[in-house]
Amino acid sequence: MMNTRIVRVSDVMQTALHIVDGLHSVQSAIEEMKRLGVSSLIVERRSDHDEYGVVTVRDIAARVISVNKSTERTSVYEIMTKPALTLSADMDIKYAVRLLSRLGVGRALICDANGVAGLVTLRDLVLGHIEPLDEGE
Repeated sequence: MMNTRIVRVSDVMQTALHIVDGLHSVQSAIEEMKRLGVSSLIVERRSDHDEYGVVTVRDIAARVISVNKSTERTSVYEIMTKPALTLSADMDIKYAVRLLSRLGVGRALICDANGVAGLVTLRDLVLGHIEPLDEGE
């Protein structure tokens, strides 16, 4: 019998979070992404009863640049994805990969009682998924 180690979302999630206000311009979001070397930012909730959003390079490309909108006059909230998909930190990453793949989503937030605790990308999940070798191999 093979002893399979379960890799959880919490094992591969990013905890260095980069949060932006939805009222900021897309131009400032681009500058922040470039400065931080990231391809997405978490959009802050407006209240305790609101949900987090996410803005990605893909959102900016598809909803601003490719349609010739001004990055300085377009706000992040106009192009973000909200509510952002959230996952449990305890979820087995193979199920997280299935869910993100099925939905065609590249990232998800990990939230707990205190708010957003992390972010995980499909890349993080795939690279974190290590198949154990059978002892006979």
